[in-house]
Amino acid sequence: MMNEKVETVMIKKLITLSPLDTLDHATKIFSDKRIHHLPVQDEGKLVGLVTTYDIWKISMEKSLDGSTLVRDIMSKKVVKINPDDKIGTAAELFLDNRFHALPVVTDDNYLVGLVTTFDVLRYEFKKEYPDPILYKDELEHGME
Repeated sequence: MMNEKVETVMIKKLITLSPLDTLDHATKIFSDKRIHHLPVQDEGKLVGLVTTYDIWKISMEKSLDGSTLVRDIMSKKVVKINPDDKIGTAAELFLDNRFHALPVVTDDNYLVGLVTTFDVLRYEFKKEYPDPILYKDELEHGME
């Protein structure tokens, strides 16, 4: 089950940021879309990642205002994965590093997707339980 390609489970319709976007813009997306990870790209290439945790952690260290630029708060050293890598590789990276999202990039660093711990868990769960009783997919409720 974990030997399938990451592209099988990755999110392809991404919401992304530019390095010149503001903190206000990022926090509005986090709030409106109920997501926790936003890849930062410049001309299609991955240049960073902003998470709700990053914002919380930085705000504990220094005061931020809404006009702070994404480039000033994003993580620039980002662990990433290739679409042809295995789901098991993503799972191992999640477990080993204790983070919850991996940008998926081509060999020349173009952003093509994002895979989260939730994506892997949901994929594996649906394989084992195709007709769950309690779990409802968020897309069935009109959320993206």
